[in-house]
Amino acid sequence: MKFPSIKSLVDGIENTVKRFPFEVLFALVGTAAAVTNTEWINKTPVVESWCIRTMLIANLGLLLSLAVTLYTGSKDIKGTAKLVFKFIAALFALGLILLLNPAERSADYFRFFLFSLGFHLLVSFAAFTNKYHVQGFWQFNKTIFLRFLAGVLYSAVLYMGLSAALAAANFLFNLKIEWRTYVVLWYCIAGIFNTLFFLAGIPANTAALNEDTSYPKGLKIFTQYVLIPLATVYVLILLAYEVKLIVQWSLPKGMVSNLILGYAVFGILSILLIYPIREQENNKWIKTYARNFYFLLIPLLVLLFLAMGRRIFAYGITEERYFLLILAFWLLFITAYFLLSKKQNIKVIPVSLCLLTLLSIYGPQSAFSISTYSQRRILINIFKKNNAYKNDKLVSVNGKINKIEGNDAVEKLRYLIFNKELNTLQPYVNADLDAVRDSIDHNKGKWKTYISDSKYELKGREFEWVKKYLGLDKFDTKYSYLGTDSLGVNSRDFYRFRTKGDVISVLNYDYMVDANGLDTGMIEFNGLSFRHKISSYTLLVLKIDNEEVTFRDDELAADLLKRKDLNSYSEENGSNNGKNNYTVPPALLTLKKQTKNYTITLLIDDFEFGQPKKGVIKPMYVAGMYLIKKRG
Repeated sequence: MKFPSIKSLVDGIENTVKRFPFEVLFALVGTAAAVTNTEWINKTPVVESWCIRTMLIANLGLLLSLAVTLYTGSKDIKGTAKLVFKFIAALFALGLILLLNPAERSADYFRFFLFSLGFHLLVSFAAFTNKYHVQGFWQFNKTIFLRFLAGVLYSAVLYMGLSAALAAANFLFNLKIEWRTYVVLWYCIAGIFNTLFFLAGIPANTAALNEDTSYPKGLKIFTQYVLIPLATVYVLILLAYEVKLIVQWSLPKGMVSNLILGYAVFGILSILLIYPIREQENNKWIKTYARNFYFLLIPLLVLLFLAMGRRIFAYGITEERYFLLILAFWLLFITAYFLLSKKQNIKVIPVSLCLLTLLSIYGPQSAFSISTYSQRRILINIFKKNNAYKNDKLVSVNGKINKIEGNDAVEKLRYLIFNKELNTLQPYVNADLDAVRDSIDHNKGKWKTYISDSKYELKGREFEWVKKYLGLDKFDTKYSYLGTDSLGVNSRDFYRFRTKGDVISVLNYDYMVDANGLDTGMIEFNGLSFRHKISSYTLLVLKIDNEEVTFRDDELAADLLKRKDLNSYSEENGSNNGKNNYTVPPALLTLKKQTKNYTITLLIDDFEFGQPKKGVIKPMYVAGMYLIKKRG
């Protein structure tokens, strides 16, 4: 085996850089931003924001530049004209940094993902914009996909090898290498080595791929014996479920949408992977499978539209439902095309999906505009129904609204403020919301320094202000800007009790059993078995062989809240401004029970629970020790 020389490696890198100069430059800039973000310890959130934005734009710039390189190469565009195309693509990508600012708008992460997906799809067909060349299109995507997988494997192995070398050197020579070094190493490998390796494997002569009829045998085996059986399992389950709905005459569950999309993905992917060999004599079954796949997709699409319609009519359109709806219409279009068209051009799949993705990012037809309009319209209709919409403006309901509609209105407000911006409500209220935003921003002077910490708090204050302004302050949902737990307990109604001191006296006791967590399982010691568990979030159960004792932590919580001296134990510097955090003597968190053979004392050192709106107490966490003494 002949190993490549240093010169050949350098020449390979040089040729790659010459062929893809803009792509390599974007990779270097993105890697530099990632390294800066990692190594700059005392950076401000503003610096961090620009580092993240630079990384995002570098990714988009690399993809868009690659698409342009492939397009100009396929059209034999050279010299100045080629350079102009590349400069336009690079400037467009750089201009996106003015639009995408995730630190201010969390939805911009979603927009970046859509841009990235659209540009990836653009790369897949940029060199094959002619009407034909379907074989070359398939061979090109097969080649770059396999190259991508090889790059991931090589990069992972290289990273693990170099990391192990650094760890060994650190151990032997006490170099004091920090964790950041390993992160930087990964960024350099993934951003530079992997990019160069991938770009070097992109075919230079894409036109020649139209004559390439080679096909990996392993790919056929994988598709025929893995993907197609998976798709078959999916469709059998879904068709059986559809028959059940017809028999019971009921509406489908929302989860069925994901299953149908999973079947569509597996099916379309399997058809694409075996597309080149469909005309071979011994593979006639492929055409039959493809046609049957699209026929079976028709009843499932009906089920998909029913499932989505149920959610949309009940709760309106959100970004997630928007994309489900778009994908459903896209699948309907693809199904009709491949059942009715004689040409069966598979390039239709990435081209149509690319156009839909890019159209969904900005504009009145975008996911973000339509979801805003939908949720706002539902909010307005609630106010109209309760005579609180006058002169095209929302006015206070003064609490004169039923609980269900009040909570629903609050939920729509929460969505609009946290997912969008406060000023999305400006056309529908008389108040100047920009002035309101400034007046309730207690950290306005520190905003540029503490942006990541203040943004969420600011939105929370905006949310509370709007609720009060519209007379909805007595309503709430399980979603609160202060956060909720899985039981729906609002942080404002959250309590935490801890004990003073770290020393536990075990004198005169025979056993001590850990009570931390939800379930420590079975513990065997000295011929006895112990088991601790929490049942229904209200019962702490300790079982010793055949004897069982229970402690009700909800009763303990109620007794604690009734204490007249409770405020004397409040923590001034605890979380939630010390409002509901208490440090109490151990005696207040000590419970004692007796069984036939044992006396059991439960010493709690950390107890957390919620009591929403002075309602049912919901214990959430208990930590402590069981002290056990034999009787008699």
